Amino acid sequence: MRLMFVAEDPRYRALIRHHLSCEWPDVEVVAYNPKVNGPLAQEFLAQGFGAVLLCDEWTGGQGIDWLPELTARQGFAPVIFMTDRADSQIARAARDAGAFAVIGKERLNHDRLIATVNSAVAAQDAAQAEWRSSDAAREAATFCGATIRGYRRISKLASGSVSELFLAESERAGCLVVFKVTRDQRKADGVDQSFERFLQEYEIVRRIKHPSIVKLYDLGVTDEHAYLVMEYFRRGDLRSLMRNGVTMRQALRFAHAIARALEAVHAAGVLHRDLKPGNVMLREDGGVALIDFGMAKHEALTLEITDAGLIFGTPHYMSPEQGHAQPLDERSDLYSLGVILYELLTGHKPFDADNPMAIIYMHAKREPERLPEDMAMVQPVLDRLLAKRPDDRYRNARAVVDALGELMRQTDAAERAA
Repeated sequence: MRLMFVAEDPRYRALIRHHLSCEWPDVEVVAYNPKVNGPLAQEFLAQGFGAVLLCDEWTGGQGIDWLPELTARQGFAPVIFMTDRADSQIARAARDAGAFAVIGKERLNHDRLIATVNSAVAAQDAAQAEWRSSDAAREAATFCGATIRGYRRISKLASGSVSELFLAESERAGCLVVFKVTRDQRKADGVDQSFERFLQEYEIVRRIKHPSIVKLYDLGVTDEHAYLVMEYFRRGDLRSLMRNGVTMRQALRFAHAIARALEAVHAAGVLHRDLKPGNVMLREDGGVALIDFGMAKHEALTLEITDAGLIFGTPHYMSPEQGHAQPLDERSDLYSLGVILYELLTGHKPFDADNPMAIIYMHAKREPERLPEDMAMVQPVLDRLLAKRPDDRYRNARAVVDALGELMRQTDAAERAA
């Protein structure tokens, strides 16, 4: 049995979990904190849950305001509304708004809770069985011509030469996910290079366990397609913030978070090799997560999928050595971080041109414009990150974390003194 509980108070979540586990020892109660995560995504139908328990209030919000919108979603799981008294005015309003049932938190009745949850789960099981046999369900489970059960296709996010990205809902993960599909194209000499990168991305990310690294939920192969299921980020990527502009303090905070993520990546023996704002996703809690390890390299993997002398990555964010197809180490990723920090601070990239090779030349031969005077305190750190020679940069991501942390402390102290 799997349930979602929308509530802020961890003590109350623990109490409900205790009652449920007495009846079902293996019950899974997935907590959703509305104060931290905000409203449930509009596309989400909670199809991977037997029921959704919705608390009546939390800091800055009320469940009764959410309820009509949730129950109006066709196919949404049964909603059990949790309020102080089951005979109160808000309880009557919840029933009118479509709640499957209302449970009183005051003097919680164990038997009634168990019976209500059991009924809701039975109703959800029946609804899901009917849905899975429908033409709509078969259509929703089709990705690029491949039928993959357990996922509901919502919309296409992007399409490229190698793969296509879809927004989908995963029954197993119980959340919205990004569904990445590529054709399993085989040549006379084996699997093509793009498919190798696809599989390597899963293998690399699987080895790194860190909150600032994208979560991967599933990897599968059909007769003609391979698919990768990964975390979905509602807030988008760092590019959206750059367009709106950020303060120096915010720029330092984001760069610091990226440096901490790179520290974990490099500790696992991985070079990202395609670090750019579009590969830095924003979490609901304000943190970041790195994605797209299709270009990454793991020192422990015997498979080498980059041809000798091949230039790969995004020219605007390439280190000089990467742009000239020279050997790379973790300091190349630190250079890319320096480009991102420069763009966060100034609103534009350090080098730009119509010709990608011209940009690569500039990274190797030219110096970027200096920062404005009010950002001068960041210049020494930026200079080291953007040094042309790897030996002149920080030795590792830990050193960058420390340097940026000290800068943030200095800016905080300056603001307090002002």
